[in-house]
Amino acid sequence: MSRNIALIPAAGVGSRFGAGKPKQYVEIGGKTVLCHTVEIFAQHAQIDFTAVIVSPDDGFFQTALNLDAADSAKIRVFKVGGETRAETVRNGINVLLEQGIAAESDNILVHDAARCCLPSEALTRLIAEAGNAAQGGILAVPVADTLKREDADGGIAETVSRSGLWQAQTPQLFQTALLRRALAAGLDGITDEASAVERLGVKPLLVQGDTRNLKLTLPQDEFIVRLLLGNEAV
Repeated sequence: MSRNIALIPAAGVGSRFGAGKPKQYVEIGGKTVLCHTVEIFAQHAQIDFTAVIVSPDDGFFQTALNLDAADSAKIRVFKVGGETRAETVRNGINVLLEQGIAAESDNILVHDAARCCLPSEALTRLIAEAGNAAQGGILAVPVADTLKREDADGGIAETVSRSGLWQAQTPQLFQTALLRRALAAGLDGITDEASAVERLGVKPLLVQGDTRNLKLTLPQDEFIVRLLLGNEAV
């Protein structure tokens, strides 16, 4: 039976967040964002193992994961992060296979380190709907806002129809063999795992996500994340 292995790329520097440290290491409620994120997977009954991929020169992670012993037993940190997210994910998959932690038939669930408010029920839904699907699948939400395309002068060139448009989230779930093959085909222009798989002609499933599953990207996002985690004080 296939196992479900979470892979959290945490080698980014989060330059847009501007906190003086990578955003995954910002503390909220006495825990880092990364710790909140890892706990979601460590405490989920259908996740068998969680791999956190950090940069080789990361000096923050050693004090970032203050997890309970029961949780930490199925979590490991690997210092094989690359220059890009895609490279980090590729390196993470390779080390999991090399060390016998993952098999080609297992599911890999790639999740942003800065999405620390993922509801457990959304994760359960993704596994239920995409866990046995050959094409894999991702969490996503239909685009709700009106979209405008900008012209060269900073004006509105046109209003873009949002019909059929979805905003991708994570986790993104794929069989290890498929995702490994997709990333081996080239990393240029890859913005998420689904885009790599799509290049192979595969059409991943869209699984209903959750608007609470936001990514901590800009400074103003921190207030919302604190509210969602029950730590309103900024």
